[in-house]
Amino acid sequence: MARIAGIDLPREKRAEIGLTYIYGIGRPRAQEILTNAGVDFNTRIKDLTEAEVAAIRDEVDKYNVEGDLRREIAFNIKRLREINCYRGIRHKRGLPVRGQKTKTNARTRKGPKKIVSKKK
Repeated sequence: MARIAGIDLPREKRAEIGLTYIYGIGRPRAQEILTNAGVDFNTRIKDLTEAEVAAIRDEVDKYNVEGDLRREIAFNIKRLREINCYRGIRHKRGLPVRGQKTKTNARTRKGPKKIVSKKK
């Protein structure tokens, strides 16, 4: 079983798809990593040799992935909140950050509707 960046890659998947299980690696970056490592995209994870896995691991180490990337993103959001910029305020209030309208939509960010009962 190939373990790269602390993640066990699924054995039956193609290498190109298997690498996308690592946080911070999508299809384009996976293709770039495999090209630089000299591994065919269609090779199954279970069929990779130890040398190929080591080459892929060396290529992945060049990028900021998994825990380091999550930590960096969390720090960026924390910084925005501390300096009280517009985006930081939106993060604090749990509202959409990127300019979406909130009158009708934004239920994912705002949560379920709050029902107010009327007195008779």
